[in-house]
Amino acid sequence: MEKWSRIKYMPCMPLGDNRSVITGCEKHIALSREAAAEGIVLLKNGGELPLQKGARIAVFGAAQIDYIKGGGGSGVVYSKYTRNIYQALKQLECIEVFDPLSLFYEARVSDAIRNGELDGRDTSVARKLGYLKGNLIEPEVPSDLLAQAKAFTDTAIVTICRYSAEYFDRYADGSETYFELSGEERKMVQTVCDNFKKVIVLLNTGAMIDTSWFADNEKIGAALMIGQGGMEGAFAAADVLVGTVCPSGKLVDTCAKTFEDYPSSAGFHESLDYVKYVEDIFVGYRYFETIPGMKEKVVYPFGFGLSYTDFEISAITGAVIGENILISATVKNVGGFAGKEVVQVYYGAPQGKLGKAARELCAFQKTKLLAPGEAQTLTMSFAIADMASYDDTGAVRKSAWVMEAGEYQIFVGNSVRDAKKIDFAYSLCDTRVVEQLTEYCAPHNLGKRLLASGEYVDVPQNDYTPKTFACNEPCACKIPADGEQKYMLIDVAEGRVSLDDFVAQLTDDEMWRLLAGKRNVGVTITDGMGGLAKYGIPTPMTADGPAGVRIKPVTGIFTTAFPVETMLACTWNTELVERIGVAAALETKENNMCMWLAPALNIHRSPLCGRNFEYFSEDPFVSGKMAAAVVKGTQSQRIVATVKHYACNNKETNRKESDSVLSERALREIYLKGFEICVKESEPWMVMTAYNLINGVRAAEHAELIEGILRGEWGFKGVVTTDWHGHGERNREVAAGNDVHMPCSLYEDRSIDYIDTVPCKIPRGQLAKCVKRLLEMILWME
Repeated sequence: MEKWSRIKYMPCMPLGDNRSVITGCEKHIALSREAAAEGIVLLKNGGELPLQKGARIAVFGAAQIDYIKGGGGSGVVYSKYTRNIYQALKQLECIEVFDPLSLFYEARVSDAIRNGELDGRDTSVARKLGYLKGNLIEPEVPSDLLAQAKAFTDTAIVTICRYSAEYFDRYADGSETYFELSGEERKMVQTVCDNFKKVIVLLNTGAMIDTSWFADNEKIGAALMIGQGGMEGAFAAADVLVGTVCPSGKLVDTCAKTFEDYPSSAGFHESLDYVKYVEDIFVGYRYFETIPGMKEKVVYPFGFGLSYTDFEISAITGAVIGENILISATVKNVGGFAGKEVVQVYYGAPQGKLGKAARELCAFQKTKLLAPGEAQTLTMSFAIADMASYDDTGAVRKSAWVMEAGEYQIFVGNSVRDAKKIDFAYSLCDTRVVEQLTEYCAPHNLGKRLLASGEYVDVPQNDYTPKTFACNEPCACKIPADGEQKYMLIDVAEGRVSLDDFVAQLTDDEMWRLLAGKRNVGVTITDGMGGLAKYGIPTPMTADGPAGVRIKPVTGIFTTAFPVETMLACTWNTELVERIGVAAALETKENNMCMWLAPALNIHRSPLCGRNFEYFSEDPFVSGKMAAAVVKGTQSQRIVATVKHYACNNKETNRKESDSVLSERALREIYLKGFEICVKESEPWMVMTAYNLINGVRAAEHAELIEGILRGEWGFKGVVTTDWHGHGERNREVAAGNDVHMPCSLYEDRSIDYIDTVPCKIPRGQLAKCVKRLLEMILWME
């Protein structure tokens, strides 16, 4: 095929073996099921699991029918089917399900969806947006049916599901919250516990919810966090239930006893206009493992996950190799099942003048499948400089990453709580300035911030003025004359003309038009970029993500629905996640799209964020590593990966006008760190800015965030695009280095006017810089 043939002509060219269609193929569906099974976390097991051959079970809860494969909004994937838990259990020949009970739930769910019988929580928003699944009232089981189930078996499975979506957050109103069980769910659980000897819980949720109700209940013997596993997620859960797959998932969020125990809870819905991140760097396990008295608030710690077998981690060594620390550990399967284990490495920095989290994840690795008695030695490394903290106050060195003098302890284990201090430690005699930077994105009115002691310190109001960046682009500054030689983009691709000379022939109006989205072509539903036919510039299309490729069913095309990103992170398996990046890229390419709008890696700051399922974790390190794996897999197939949402998109309520107010240290150590890891390790071609404001400036218009940090400090060379239908002004976005405004332009008829629009005049050189970045990305495409 000639260059850009797919973009220009939209041919149907299957990419599978022997010209078979790869979109939604059996191979990709099997990969989805594999990933879902590996992301399931066994939270509790008193011997009830795996289910023995011939076991009889009764399944309770509407969630067995109302299985949630993923969240709503851009994360929706239209797959050919979605199997539910009842269907998955029925296909198992080794167990027997009490059908009348499940058929009762099947009928009730069907009636509830038809009649719009929603749970009272989030009702108005869910009904308005049409989100009925996952928001249904838990029905009460008739007494005679309960008696029949009890006569059939002594083993019951309780299913609980939660649905969330882009556009809205969950609420904590009155006596019930999304985090807790509803009154109807509590009644159902109590009924099951009163009538069955063995009780197993399945949590079908994409974000953290209450786990204390079964952790402390002696009548509930086992519990699985089955996540939202895509189209085959229920079958993956069945695989784990009967032991076909040994669970190896680990939590990527802390399970606290109550919603109020999370430090972000009090202020999450304080205002529609802002969110103040007063907990500072103490997010997730950094809070619970550091702040006095908070360890007791944890039900299941970060990194926790049981197995059907047992592992022994031994022969742990540490060494300094150049500017890196090398950790080696041997993992042996000492149990009776073949399984996988995750080794996690944390460091503890000296408190010093800045104050630090007690532990921070710095490396991890998952074993291969180990047979009973088999061992594997894992080697993990991290840079010494990774243990630095950012000083935004000048306590040590203002606006610098610093390592304070003292002992940096290393902990190794299979969760943040079980990681043990090893003999090796890194000692620093004198404080070291790792990297001197510039103050960026400082807050005006944060009010207070949390210290490691558990105390809050007042933060005085700041008169900080955001910096701007002058355009020093020397190329393409001449204004072309009528009749001047016209080059085609293929001339650049084939080396007959430089990109500078090609861009120099474009008028200002043509450049503005290139920097606006283009309308859908083919099966795309999220628009395209580029597109100037007279210069041979094609119009590559985007595909939504990140749980698969989003194509509407009206096209007759059904893609593979993969597990949500939170569940992918629970695998702790970057190689597996990279394979999913490859698969999604192939489905994107086969359908003649060129940019996949994934991965997303904002932080799970609060359990109430409606979009948590679309993000990896409360921890920026695991988020960055997982995102880098997705990008590597995607771009290996010459499909652009789009890292989003840059940054602090941790709340959906009024997301286009809400201001995320936080310290520069929290921004850099928590909310930007995952992006930094991903950008530096995988070099994505595109970054998407967030809707929200950050310390008073829209993310899409934030020159410090884009030019100062992303491009200047991290060396990002690719394209920056807005999120879709944001409220930013194109001239301010371009001035800040945000190249493309998406979707198709609302201002096309007056785009040239933006050159002279107050408050900022856009030099021709700045337009040329943005256009060149876009064209360089298109030139990379096939």
